[in-house]
Amino acid sequence: MTHATMLDHGLFGRLRRDAGLGWDAYVGHPFVRALGAGTLPEAAFRNYLVQDYLFLIQFARAYALAGYKSSSLAELRAAGAAMIGIVDVEMPLHVGYCRSWGLSEADMEATPEAMQTVAYTRFVLDRGLSGDRLDLDVALAPCIVGYAEIATMLKAHPATKLDGNPYATWIETYAGPEYQTLAQAAVDSLERTGAARGGHARYPDLLRTFRTATALETEFWQMSL
Repeated sequence: MTHATMLDHGLFGRLRRDAGLGWDAYVGHPFVRALGAGTLPEAAFRNYLVQDYLFLIQFARAYALAGYKSSSLAELRAAGAAMIGIVDVEMPLHVGYCRSWGLSEADMEATPEAMQTVAYTRFVLDRGLSGDRLDLDVALAPCIVGYAEIATMLKAHPATKLDGNPYATWIETYAGPEYQTLAQAAVDSLERTGAARGGHARYPDLLRTFRTATALETEFWQMSL
């Protein structure tokens, strides 16, 4: 399945289309455009990296909750694999990358969560606690799949500068096949969960969740500036 197909079809594609200008504001935020152009102030990127570290801790908790909310062994395995991937793979990579920007793990762990980080991550956890696995998957989707779309868009955009861009590694990481495969797996999981749990019948509520999560993603970019 191509990247465009991943974004345009099924339940996720419908959510993304109906999020409308909210989705456009997220994937086309000035923070994102400055990443591509290589003009983002370094202080803003460092702030983002620290808050993203704190965010990943809560994201891992969300996948632990997804395991609890699972109703089949396949769902449980997928949630467990995602949590382990964040804790044992993504976070060490993130810490190593942050070290290259002069940020130690101890310093990041000691940094308070920004209010935008708290608002976003606790919203995701609340949707999982008060709803079911589908509600949680929808709340998680803008982050996972949005980063895949953003990086792919940046890499293809004529205004993006890769040579000499201090943020080129970030773009290449999320545009690369490993992360794109992860995003596709998240979309596939959402489609299966939606089919099993009456996603289209519950669509208005799911769209509200998706729009809110997307708006909170946008505020996360804004906070970093």
